[in-house]
Amino acid sequence: MVADADLSRLEWRKSTYSGGGNDCVEVAFTGEGAAVRDSKNPAAGALRLPAAHWHALLAAARTGELDLR
Repeated sequence: MVADADLSRLEWRKSTYSGGGNDCVEVAFTGEGAAVRDSKNPAAGALRLPAAHWHALLAAARTGELDLR
């Protein structure tokens, strides 16, 4: 996995669905999977996910499994 010191070297992206403010998460892809961080506080670090877990998270979000309603 990517070391904390190397997180700043990654290419971070926000969703195109983002309102353009600082109220969303950012994702960067690594050789092993993905890293996710809070756009308001990027210095706080990131959650790093192996590729299989990243794909499972996306699938759950797409099917509404993560909706809190």
